[in-house]
Amino acid sequence: MSSWAGRGKFKDQPTGRRYFSNSEEMAAGTSAKLRSLKRGVQEEEEGGGKFEEEKSFEEESAKKQKKQKKLAQSLMEIDNLNSLKAKNIKAKNVDEVFKDVISRPISTASIALTAMQDAMKPQKQTVLIQDENQLFENSLRTLLEELVVQAVTEEVPVMHLGRLTGPEDDGRGLVTRLLDIVLYLCERGHVEGGMVFQLLEDLTEVSTIKDCKEVFGYIEGKQETLGKPELFGRGKLVMLRTCNQLLRRLSKANDVVFCGRILMFLAHFFPLSERSAVNIKGIFNTSNETKYEKDPPADAGVLLDFNFYKIFWSLQEHFCNPAYLVQYPARWQAFSTSLATVLQTFEAQPLGDEDESSSHLDEEDDATFNIKYLTSSNLLSLELKDPGFRRHILVQCLIVFDYLKTPGKTEKEGPRESLREEVKTHEEHVRKLLEITPPKGKEFIAAIEHILERERNWVWWKRDGCPPFERVVHERKTVQDSKRRTRWRLGNKELSQLWKWAESNPNALTDISRVKVPSVLEYWKPLAEDMDPAAGIEPEYHHKKNRVYCWKGLRFAARQDLEGFSRVAEQGIEGVVPLELLPAEVRAKLHGKNLERAKQKGAKKEEEGVASVVSADDSQLNGRGAMVDTAQDMEDAQTIIPDSIPPPDAVNLSTNERPDEEETGKASETASKSKMKEEFSRSDIPASSLSNDTKSESRGTVRKRAHPDL
Repeated sequence: MSSWAGRGKFKDQPTGRRYFSNSEEMAAGTSAKLRSLKRGVQEEEEGGGKFEEEKSFEEESAKKQKKQKKLAQSLMEIDNLNSLKAKNIKAKNVDEVFKDVISRPISTASIALTAMQDAMKPQKQTVLIQDENQLFENSLRTLLEELVVQAVTEEVPVMHLGRLTGPEDDGRGLVTRLLDIVLYLCERGHVEGGMVFQLLEDLTEVSTIKDCKEVFGYIEGKQETLGKPELFGRGKLVMLRTCNQLLRRLSKANDVVFCGRILMFLAHFFPLSERSAVNIKGIFNTSNETKYEKDPPADAGVLLDFNFYKIFWSLQEHFCNPAYLVQYPARWQAFSTSLATVLQTFEAQPLGDEDESSSHLDEEDDATFNIKYLTSSNLLSLELKDPGFRRHILVQCLIVFDYLKTPGKTEKEGPRESLREEVKTHEEHVRKLLEITPPKGKEFIAAIEHILERERNWVWWKRDGCPPFERVVHERKTVQDSKRRTRWRLGNKELSQLWKWAESNPNALTDISRVKVPSVLEYWKPLAEDMDPAAGIEPEYHHKKNRVYCWKGLRFAARQDLEGFSRVAEQGIEGVVPLELLPAEVRAKLHGKNLERAKQKGAKKEEEGVASVVSADDSQLNGRGAMVDTAQDMEDAQTIIPDSIPPPDAVNLSTNERPDEEETGKASETASKSKMKEEFSRSDIPASSLSNDTKSESRGTVRKRAHPDL
């Protein structure tokens, strides 16, 4: 039995035929391999016909597939062509619409959105999607390039191209109006925020240095708008790249002012937390080398002058990298010796007032001012007479001294003690020379010291790792949430801080001006205002709700107002407030009963005082009659006393004791009689009444002797 098998890499085409013997052929001892050549050729011819039929069918199917692929490719090309035509049409619309818009002096807010919608016809009414943003940006970049080429052709500054003249002039050209429109769209979110930054970068790349100054003036004028969060996040890297490219193109010697403008803009545009321009490691610009003559010229007059020339300009090598002065003591010695020589030369050639006019720089001369002086040996004598030149050298010395005085992170990085003393000596010498250098030497040294003080703060900030200036507002946690509360040395943060201040200032706690105890009236005035109904203060905001305030007030009342302090038990904290501070209504309502009681007590005391005065006057006027009445009472009592005297046994008195008692009674009578005489001698009572009084007194004595209880 024969069969087709063994299909190879191309599955549609067979690789050959194989013959297999059946069971009958194997039993007869024959094999399918033993065939004649003729039979094999015939079978191959038959098989070849079948193969050709299959091959023709496969070729037809392959041709159909190729036709289908070509048809699909043609359809795709047609679609791409249609889209390309649409993009070209839109790009043409952008050019036409915006050229027409920027040629008219119309306000940006009224025409920007309408121009974008007319040019792009976006799917969304006011916002472009991603593809539309890209197409719009490419069209604007092409338009901007055309405007720059037109300005170069007309030999007009780029920012002044198309500027109107006469009363219609608004101070803007075609490029300025185009940038204003794009900036307005970016600010309102109609297009991508980084589009305006990309246009500014393209404009600076294709403009000359003179035109770049005007372009950068436009950037400085729009700094606040460009720095908004919605624009800054999209374009900060583009703006940084633009400024760096400008700095690379500028000359450090001829374009000093423009470089300073760019650096100041970057310092204001980027926040303080931005660390891209921070020299954290403190690496010095060692590439800034000052080249000077090493060998004396052939026509040198005096060798000493050239030696001073080499010493003077060799200081720039030490100024270039001050870190070596601390690391290598030999370099510090060479620097100290050279500096002392230069300072002595400056002091030997003082500058007078006649040089003040020549040292003054007008505003027009600032444009040609260079940051580096010429180092020719023939010019040194003239440069030493220039006050500006001398100031530059002395300020460099102060900057190096300030660096050397700043302590490092470790003790090894800091300067030695001997070096600090030498630095202090040289610094005083430099300050004296700056003060005598005209013009306005003292004002100049004060400004330099202020600048160095600010620079010292920045150095400390960088040494601490540039911590952020923005303070993060932390949510207050309850006592239950916080596992462990902060423990302070003296109970709270304020007292601990006060104690730290007292360590540096021992009189901080004992100063007399700090000790101030308010009076009771002054302290209770806020609470009295709260109690006034006319004030309209809600009860929850009253001072009586403040426990610390009430506690302090009770302490003051206990020391200064005991009467008010006694009312706290009956009327509470409001009763302690002095009556002078309370309104009439509150006073009557709170202290009405107490005031009535006080008035009643006062009235009783006044009545008792009047009665006592009247009785005293009556007793003085009627003293004699009173004495007579007393004598009559004593006589009446004499008739009663004998009947009431108990028997002798009850009195328990012996006969031997009675004479003594009688003598004692006589002595007492005489003493009382003499006393009565003295009293009556002081008064106006006549002496004739003494006999009756004496009798009454003797009777009273007898009565007391008989009855001691009476």
